[in-house]
Amino acid sequence: MTPLRFLGICGSLRRASTNRGLLRAAAARLPEQVTLDVAELSDIPFYNADITEKPASVVRVLKQIADADALVFACPEYNYSLAPALKNILDWASREPNNALIAGKAAAIMGAGGGMGTSRSQYHLRQVCVFLDLHLLNKPEVFSNAFAGGFDADGNLTDEKIAALLGDQMRALADWTRRIRG
Repeated sequence: MTPLRFLGICGSLRRASTNRGLLRAAAARLPEQVTLDVAELSDIPFYNADITEKPASVVRVLKQIADADALVFACPEYNYSLAPALKNILDWASREPNNALIAGKAAAIMGAGGGMGTSRSQYHLRQVCVFLDLHLLNKPEVFSNAFAGGFDADGNLTDEKIAALLGDQMRALADWTRRIRG
């Protein structure tokens, strides 16, 4: 099997974020020959077309995106939509010539939030991904309630049912990535 590199991108900037916790749990449940790194977005400035030279922080994350075989979005829900940090890095990435960094790339979405577990923000993100020509994994979907006792105080996942679902999602993403890459 071909080794794969996944890049986790978390829309929450908090260290103890439950969405970061989902990425940590996913990284612990990867199939063989798959690795997952997590991008750091806290130093990424808002996209502005007047910025003619990309800041070093943006160059760093764009290289991680370029080197990744697939993207794993941990999508919090802010006011019924996706978090600005997540949308912002996608805006930066999409400005590369011909959308070359992300067009045609495999991706999966997970999220931890309120009662509906980020379902609304995930569906907004899906709309953005359609425009960006990302090939999203449809199932399994991962919606986790961040306030129902499935996470510890540091944002680490303790819910075994969600943990198993993350493992299923990572295996499905590996299969999907290999399938669309041909």
